[in-house]
Amino acid sequence: AHLGGLAAEEAVARDYVRRGLTVAARRWRGAGGEIDLILRDSAGLVFVEVKSARTLAVAASRLTRRQMDRICLSALDFLNGEPGGSLTAMRFDLATVDRQGRIEICENAFADA
Repeated sequence: AHLGGLAAEEAVARDYVRRGLTVAARRWRGAGGEIDLILRDSAGLVFVEVKSARTLAVAASRLTRRQMDRICLSALDFLNGEPGGSLTAMRFDLATVDRQGRIEICENAFADA
């Protein structure tokens, strides 16, 4: 499962890079725990939680409110090192990967939570 998770993170990182973002950090640890991927684009930062499972739907269902809260707490830690601090533009994405290697990215996934 661990190796599958790492492979999913790598595939998602490549997908974002193809879209013009750059990887700022992988598996970054902050006060709340680990953030799978942190990327930069012209607008600011993208914090990404990667979930993999048999299907995209099952993967998406594995993101919990508690995980979102922990990721947000860690993101605040990361922002302390940014020139704009907590005023830095950012979003939180959920990237799901199924066993066939299909990737689905839900931008601003935490907005409705």
